[in-house]
Amino acid sequence: MRGETMHEVFDVAAGRERLAELQDETTTAAWRATVDAAAPGFDEWIVGAVFGGTYQREGLTPRDRQLLIIGALTALGGVDPQLSGHLTTSLRIGMTRTELAEALVHLVPYVGLPRVMAALRLLREPAAEPPATDLDADAR
Repeated sequence: MRGETMHEVFDVAAGRERLAELQDETTTAAWRATVDAAAPGFDEWIVGAVFGGTYQREGLTPRDRQLLIIGALTALGGVDPQLSGHLTTSLRIGMTRTELAEALVHLVPYVGLPRVMAALRLLREPAAEPPATDLDADAR
């Protein structure tokens, strides 16, 4: 990564691959359709820049990334679809509901009880934990 600019590391193919590892096809299709309907082509930019750029950087495991994302989305509030999706992704990569709940509880003094309560409500919603992927080993 050293010496490369962020633009040079956008890789749509790598982004599609990483996205397939993290999200199920139904979830991916749903958000892409929503984004593309409002801003045609922006979904592909997200795949390239976020999943083919930011997610390709070294130094953080998928688990680390998910904890950071969940903390940020919880702090933002009002982003239930995105937070729910990332909670599901966290389960998919091998995190447990207990780990996620503890991470959320840890946020209370920093983001406030109402935001954490909303996130905990979303954590309860998925009916079943998604199947784990080969990222399990990287996540721990």
